[in-house]
Parts: sequence; structure tokens; C-alpha cells
Amino acid sequence: MRLAAAISFLIAASCVGQPPQVLNAFPGKTPKIDGILSPGEWADATPISGVLDWTHTFSPTTDPKDLKLQGWVKHDGKRLYFAFDIDDDILYGIDTPRWLPKENPQAHEFIDGKPTRAAFPWFGDEMEILLNPSNQWKGDESVEGSGRSWQMVVNLTKSRLGGVGKGGLLEGEPRRDPKAFATYSKWIDSGAMQAATRVRRGGKGYVIEWSIAMHPCVEVEPGVFWSPSLGDREVGINIALGDLDTPEAGEGNFGNFHHEEWLSGGPKTRTNLNNFAKLWLRAKRP
Repeated sequence: MRLAAAISFLIAASCVGQPPQVLNAFPGKTPKIDGILSPGEWADATPISGVLDWTHTFSPTTDPKDLKLQGWVKHDGKRLYFAFDIDDDILYGIDTPRWLPKENPQAHEFIDGKPTRAAFPWFGDEMEILLNPSNQWKGDESVEGSGRSWQMVVNLTKSRLGGVGKGGLLEGEPRRDPKAFATYSKWIDSGAMQAATRVRRGGKGYVIEWSIAMHPCVEVEPGVFWSPSLGDREVGINIALGDLDTPEAGEGNFGNFHHEEWLSGGPKTRTNLNNFAKLWLRAKRP
């Protein structure tokens, strides 16, 4: 029985980017969130790969030298951890000027050192995690911006804590909702959510490590935050990888984005809760 369960878990973990799109987060050693993939640090985590077979919103990625992702997910009982190692041939704001989109000249707006709700947190090379811990929805709604469902951003070259020029976490969607924005800000300021970015030596890519506290960010039932004592729990998840190059590379796309690749969902419905993939929070390893 244990062998059969292990085989089932491995099959599910390999189905990333293709139906039935299932990931497993098993318990593992607590990683150091420093943007460095130390030897063996993620060996006990479930792999995630992309993005040629993911859903593209803008121009499709056709060459892994242009954009590719290797990721991992695990937990230590108290926090959920992700790491992403990204191949990217051109880094926005590093290999290019920090140009702005015609759709929003306030895309990088900070006031008193903090991003505004008018800014585009995802404008740049970035990753997003969308989580629906309750794994419930009524229709085509997106996240509400609380521990029950949320969308957060890690940008390579700007962050709430570091401003423009230092990568890290930013408030995600629905950023124009003051309550959601305040919740996200509190999570970042308090350390409930942490992330580190680092450009690879020699460029041509970067690393993100991301830590998410179960309490208050993974609310599986009203007032109940996941822990291994609750047993295995299925939650909704989506992951996005954004690639901004030169304006010419994204000609014709919103914001002149080159690529925006999503683990799950349709090009126009990928933020709907009913389009998410599944992440199993596993209480024990098989």
C-alpha cells in the first residue's frame, strides 16, 4: 500500500503544466531564503518545470534559452517554501533601460519608499503565486486578497522593502482593493511572507526563493490555518512567470510584455479560482 501511494504521488508530481496539473508539498528541511540554491537544500522538495507547455498570455515561449523554469515546493509544517531557477536571456532593468508601458506611466510609482496601488507590481521580470487554500469558489471570481485566497508577486528589480532597484516581494492583486493591499503589506512587513532574488553569476537568469507562513497565509477554513495535524489537504494554486525584455520584443502585447506563462488555466481565465491547478499539502512523506 505504501509503495502504491508513493508511485501515485510521483506520477501526480510529474503532471506539471499538463492536466491533471497536480503538485505535492511534502515535509522537508527548512531552507535559507537568500536567493542561493545551496547543494542539497531542495533535494527533498517536489520539482516543478516549465514553461514551454504552460499557458501563454502574450507571445508564446518557443525556445528554452529565451525562458525556462525549474522550481521546487515543500513545507516544514509551519511555512510553505518555493524556489525557482529561471533561465532568461534578457533581464529587464539590468540588460535594458527601465522603460515604462504606455498603459501606465506609474508602473514603478513609489511614495515615501512604498509602492502605490496605481503601480504595476508585475511589470518586470517576475513570478507570481496565486493560492486558494479553501479550494472553494462560487463562479468565475478571482482571489479576494486574504488568507483564504491571494495573489502575490516577486519582482527581480523592485520590492516593497527595497524600492526600485532591489528585488523582492510586492503586493499583488487585487491591488486596487485597499483591504487586500493592506493585508499584503502587513504580510511583507511582518515577515509572514518572505522572498529573496539573486541574478545568476554571468547573468542570463535569476533565482527566487519564497517563504509563506501557514498562519496567516494558508487559511483552509474560516480561522483555521493548515498544519500537518489537519492531515493531507488539497488547495488551489497557480504560478506565473513574467518576462519583460525590450518594447520591440513585446510589440502588440499589453504593456509590451514579451512572455507571461501560467501553470494552469486559459489565456484570459488563468486568475479565476476555478482555473487553478491543485497543490496537495502532505502531512507526511510516503
